[in-house]
Amino acid sequence: MKGIAFAPGHISAFFEPVYSSQNMDRSGSCGAGISISLGAISQVFIQPASHRTITVLINGKPSNAPVTKSALNYLIGTTPLSLTVNTVMDLPVSQGFGMSAAGALSAALGLADLLNLPRENAIKAAHYAEVQSHTGLGDVIASSFGGIEIRRKAGLPPWGILAHIPGNYDLVLCVIGKKIETKKILMNSAKVREIASYGRYCTKKLLEKPSLEHLFSLAWEFTKKIDIADKTVLQAIEKANAHGMASMCMLGNSVFAVGDTPALCKVLSVYGKVFYCTVDEKGARVLQEK
Repeated sequence: MKGIAFAPGHISAFFEPVYSSQNMDRSGSCGAGISISLGAISQVFIQPASHRTITVLINGKPSNAPVTKSALNYLIGTTPLSLTVNTVMDLPVSQGFGMSAAGALSAALGLADLLNLPRENAIKAAHYAEVQSHTGLGDVIASSFGGIEIRRKAGLPPWGILAHIPGNYDLVLCVIGKKIETKKILMNSAKVREIASYGRYCTKKLLEKPSLEHLFSLAWEFTKKIDIADKTVLQAIEKANAHGMASMCMLGNSVFAVGDTPALCKVLSVYGKVFYCTVDEKGARVLQEK
């Protein structure tokens, strides 16, 4: 038996980490971001077994995939099953594209479809796995809904509340430097307090005037304020801003931009590998094989 699902990647423009020690449903982040047409597709195969085994391949190579495995373990409960997950990721991990969330969510949705479990169970399993692993906070919830979102309140619905900015745009992404380990930043309490303060301000301002232009201007302000972007990333953003609007993907040594697509591709290709995509407005979904 096989289940197959897709989850869009997600770029956080700015964010405010929110932790609830009592209730993981209420943990996550406020902020804003964009779900993108590049993401992760997972094929999930299950067989009866005397004890549980989970094997994960990412882009054809065996992977520890702790977030995906944690999400699947949560979904299965105590049922002994042999699971094989084959995930294809369109973008690199640890570069602010929400790939660990997309991998876990697509695998959880594929498995939930096979086991006839509700969609909400898969979203919850992937969200719990991300928050516990400190690999992300709001990506799973944003990816499950799609579009350009403002996360007004953190966590899973009904606690988590999202608003959307309508519109579909072409986006240019550029991977510039080494990976940023999200975990390192999320475990640094002083940095988290600083990020939370600026993230809260940006979310409040965007809700007052929700538009893509305002999202990008606040994102750029946030990038400069939290001071984790290196000189090359800042330079790339400034060059890209001459042809549209750009900012840093949170948290990665990478940039996202909208505007004059050919000009943005050209100017950003000087700094690193460029990817083209669009806004994914549908959100994570089970796929039927053609």
